[in-house]
Amino acid sequence: MFAPLKSVVPRSLYGRAALILIVPIVTIQLVISISFIQRHYEGVTRQMARGLMIELRHLIDVVNRAPSPAEAEARAAAVAQALEFRVALPAEWGEVRDRRDFWDLSGRQLIPALHGGLPELAAVDLVNTDNEVRLLFETAAGPLSVAVERRRVSASNPHQLLVLMIVTSILMTVIAYLFLSNQLRPIKRLADAAEAFGKGQHIAYRPRGALEVRAAGQAFLEMRARIERQIEQRTLMLSGVSHDLRTPLTRLRLGLSMLSDPEEAEELLRDVADMERLVDEFLSFVRGDALEEAEQVDPLALVARVVENAQRAGQKVTLVRADGEGTMVLRPAAVGRALENLVGNAVRYGSRAEVSVALGERALRITVEDDGPGIPRDRRDEALRPFTRLDQARNQNRGGGVGLGLTIAMDIARNHGGTLRLGESPTLGGLRAELTLAR
Repeated sequence: MFAPLKSVVPRSLYGRAALILIVPIVTIQLVISISFIQRHYEGVTRQMARGLMIELRHLIDVVNRAPSPAEAEARAAAVAQALEFRVALPAEWGEVRDRRDFWDLSGRQLIPALHGGLPELAAVDLVNTDNEVRLLFETAAGPLSVAVERRRVSASNPHQLLVLMIVTSILMTVIAYLFLSNQLRPIKRLADAAEAFGKGQHIAYRPRGALEVRAAGQAFLEMRARIERQIEQRTLMLSGVSHDLRTPLTRLRLGLSMLSDPEEAEELLRDVADMERLVDEFLSFVRGDALEEAEQVDPLALVARVVENAQRAGQKVTLVRADGEGTMVLRPAAVGRALENLVGNAVRYGSRAEVSVALGERALRITVEDDGPGIPRDRRDEALRPFTRLDQARNQNRGGGVGLGLTIAMDIARNHGGTLRLGESPTLGGLRAELTLAR
């Protein structure tokens, strides 16, 4: 029922607040204006018309009782002078019919009122440049034309009340909006702080405004502090775990290098290297980008540097498109790690990869496409879950991991207020991974 209204209703809090203020005021103005116009133009106009009809009735009676046309003209002139009329007897009139402008609201009531009280009235002309009411009567002495100033049958300056009401309403609306914006500003600051925290940024915020807004702001600060404290504790724990795991692995590597059988030692060393790689991936997944501060970075240069590093490593990776210019706030090492994971997956399961980047006003989009087997549509959400390996969908002969590459990229994208979408490459036919970061 209200679906069509969603396209015209403002989406911002300020716009909706202004709408809440303006709609009732405009509605009240319309109701009062219609009631006032109806009462003023209909009631007052009829009352003033009755006073005019008494004077016109006297003039017509004087003309009808005159013994001759000359005497009738003289008596009409005398009465007209006393009543401030302009008369012509006999009168020259063009088309005998009532005339008024479409927007003449008082004339809509005046003409019927005059016809109802003056049977001799033949026509009423309200369309002239002299702001007069011209009346044509049929009398015993011939057609009589009477011109009366319009102000004698219409209220003077009826727009003053409307103008005063409109000006007062506009003034009160501006004052109310200023007070309301003062209450909405703390909500906007709270929303900005929450949005920045969702993008991995930390901006200064202090609760202000009404009690409810202050309570919400204080709850946000406590929540942010708990999350940051949890991340810090997890980072410290992982640093200790990393040290504790790497120490025995190093001793094991050293012991294996001293074995007498080189072939057996080589195989065991490969196992140790795999263990170190798995530990690095686990730590990279759990740590995320907690240790890095966000900074202003040129994302196009960052993407180009990752592609160049991949090319120096012998990978068939090409930067096919780079649109936009400027900088944005992000964690460069984390974004670089996410892009390296996507490029690594592309060249591991395919023969080549193409990278494109587009920096827009609201977001950064990095796309990595490969010519590998891709991922079925119904399993793409599953591929983003931690420790998930779609063995039947990927090429196992090109190497494997623990199923954290896409998950790490997704986690980094979310920490920047973005997301990771998987699809099918329209050009290479393999997987298309689109990394979107909010700007």
